[in-house]
Amino acid sequence: MVQTRKERKSAKPIKLAQPDRSGAPSEDTLLKLAQDRNLFEQADQKTKPEEEDEDAEEDELISPTAERILDTILWSASLSMLHFTLDVLVQHQYAISIIWPQIIIRSMQAFAVFFLLIYVLHPHVSVQKLVPGLPDRFQYPLRQAIFFTASICSGCYLIHISNRYGYLAVMKQSPPLGCVWIWSVIELDLAPAVLSLAIAAGFFRQGGYTFKAPY
Repeated sequence: MVQTRKERKSAKPIKLAQPDRSGAPSEDTLLKLAQDRNLFEQADQKTKPEEEDEDAEEDELISPTAERILDTILWSASLSMLHFTLDVLVQHQYAISIIWPQIIIRSMQAFAVFFLLIYVLHPHVSVQKLVPGLPDRFQYPLRQAIFFTASICSGCYLIHISNRYGYLAVMKQSPPLGCVWIWSVIELDLAPAVLSLAIAAGFFRQGGYTFKAPY
């Protein structure tokens, strides 16, 4: 309804003023009400069981055996790719024409061999015992002793054949020996790994071996 001029004049004007900022608000805020009623704690208690259930479901998706197999496949694939690389390099070193199907077949064979070795020797959470019946305190030192021996033998023999044998023997034996040597050093702790490399270096020096050209 349209107001007349007299009605507008007779109406009381609203006075403008600044709000009172001196005191605290008299009414409780939503945050304070939620804290008083422990709403946040109740929400946390409701979400925690759900998160625990999700974690349990994720753990149940992969069994320890399947996880061990996947871990073994990852290690075997890495070492077989290393074998492939070393095989190509040693043939290129002797200026031999590279036959790719044969290199691929040898890499697949190396994958199968490494799969068996890694599945048995590589430590995993699901299987801590290497030799059944052996006390637990001897299981880890036994693994270290095996890898320490493998590192020394493979490294020294690789040095020997590279200096004393013909190119056919070097091309055939160098890639697997190099893979075993590198894998053994990786599996060792720092101190025995450095010691095994020092022994290989001493063998190289005392044996009078050199980095000679292949041809």
